[in-house]
Amino acid sequence: MTSHDGTLRVLSTSDLAGIDISLADVVETVEGAYRTLHAGRSDNPRKLTVKPEDGHSVSYAMLGRDGTRDVVAVKTSYKHGLDKSRDQQHYYTTLTLYDDVTGLPVAMMDCSRIGSLRTPAVSALIARECARPGARSALVIGTGTQGRLALPFLLTTLPGLERLMVFGTHADGIAAVRDQLRAHFPDRDVEVVTDVRAAASDADVIVATAGAHTPAAVESAWLKPGALSILVGHGLAPSTLHRADRVIATSEAQMHVTGTDMADAEGELPAVDAEFPPVLAGLTAGRHDAEERIFAYNSGLVVTDIALGHRFAQLAIARNLGTEVALWK
Repeated sequence: MTSHDGTLRVLSTSDLAGIDISLADVVETVEGAYRTLHAGRSDNPRKLTVKPEDGHSVSYAMLGRDGTRDVVAVKTSYKHGLDKSRDQQHYYTTLTLYDDVTGLPVAMMDCSRIGSLRTPAVSALIARECARPGARSALVIGTGTQGRLALPFLLTTLPGLERLMVFGTHADGIAAVRDQLRAHFPDRDVEVVTDVRAAASDADVIVATAGAHTPAAVESAWLKPGALSILVGHGLAPSTLHRADRVIATSEAQMHVTGTDMADAEGELPAVDAEFPPVLAGLTAGRHDAEERIFAYNSGLVVTDIALGHRFAQLAIARNLGTEVALWK
């Protein structure tokens, strides 16, 4: 499924948009990537970051290798307009895959859909492993790209959830959250909440995906015993991290790169009790008891992008989607 020597298959946003993939398929693919990484068969170096002094943009570069698929890939991410409202921001992300057996390129693709699926799938896996037994309520903070599929993925790994809540400040985003939930679970609906404190105090699982301008900032004191708080974007106050009974991170190194806004007054972050790959592998406990308040930091690992991107490339190439570009001719 590689490109011809000297050419590169480019998969656009519209190419990938037409590919059907189930939530369970995404979860399985992402989980497999974590397990392969924990087994020592994949490589996920620390991401590189550049950001101007005024903070108007941020860029990341991530390199990784998937040992199950024998694929090497580079992901780039560039976001501009962080000082502006969401509708004035620009975001571009790409993933380029190479077959490490043949030495030929597989594809270069828009990585936005990959990220919109991968991140909530990871949050759902964290919830499966770290939520208190019998968890029944979930609150999603934020209705952007990462918030819209958070509840469908949570229901995929925690089908016993009964009360589903969302807090958002954009009417179109709230509508999109409801539409996505009904598309995957037609018999379920989401409760739109305006009192974040009251909602957070009732939630067994909180997934904070909001942008930097969100008015939501859930405090540790609001959380009930056994609550699991998962940070993807914004919406949790630093106290949820610093006063947690247990701290889990997909990667402690990446948390120290991208989680600096959660630092204390001295600019420090607490030590991580466990990284998620060994938790998923069953070698480290997700939680020790039902009363623990757990904070989980979901920064995303490029190996999950590689695994899911490769899965999309397989599906796209089987349908002969994309454009062959003679990049090296």
